[in-house]
Amino acid sequence: MFGAASQRVQNRRDIREPMIHQLRPDSRIGVNAHPSPNHNERKGKPVDSIILHYTGMESADAALDLLCDPVHEVSSHYLVSADGEAFQLVPEDRRAWHAGRGTWAGETDMNARSVGIEMANAGHKYGAPPFEDAQIETVIALCKDIAARHRISPSRILGHSDIAVGRKIDPGEIFPWDRLAEAGVGHWVEPAALGTEGHSLQHDDSGSEVVALQKSLADYGYGIAVTGIYDDATAIVVTAFQRHFRPALVHGIADPSTRDTLARLIAAAPAI
Repeated sequence: MFGAASQRVQNRRDIREPMIHQLRPDSRIGVNAHPSPNHNERKGKPVDSIILHYTGMESADAALDLLCDPVHEVSSHYLVSADGEAFQLVPEDRRAWHAGRGTWAGETDMNARSVGIEMANAGHKYGAPPFEDAQIETVIALCKDIAARHRISPSRILGHSDIAVGRKIDPGEIFPWDRLAEAGVGHWVEPAALGTEGHSLQHDDSGSEVVALQKSLADYGYGIAVTGIYDDATAIVVTAFQRHFRPALVHGIADPSTRDTLARLIAAAPAI
């Protein structure tokens, strides 16, 4: 699917050769340099996170163009095609413009702290097609390489939906986080089965159990206020958590399966 993009890189080589030489790929897994102008300084903040996205576009070729277009002011450090080919657009020591507004563990400028990886996938708008095996293998290898060089904790390998709750839903509940975890990438526990005994917390509930839920989500890193009231904002964060960690049912209700999965995830969290 990304063959056309590779050919386009070759066709533009004469006019972009100086820019390509300025971008020396950081990764050791083998990537193609395809520079984007959309980046700025990290302002001294260390890289401690990897953010995974999908492009949400039908054409991977168009996604590459968009990420390199100065008019749109959006980019990522890497883009991985469906067939597993990887492109580096922005040097890792620069702040690529991929995350937008969002927060994680109190940090409100995740662009300054993260390496962004876009995956060519049409996304929810086009029926949430599965991610290809070759693509996932490259993403795994790329994450391992980046995490090793920057000493990134497994719990800081996140989805766009984790840091931009209510605004973004990628890479989505179909993304195989469990497969990444089996390969040693990211933080994951097997989700508790649906139908686990106990009661659910949902909209308009209040009290100590809601406080405990909100505090646990905040302790893990999600941007949520501890109010003791299960409001719209709480439901949105629970939805984001389910999309990543309990993808079998994404509905914003803190059912027993969700709460048990969250508790075990926190208990198993590596020290940062």
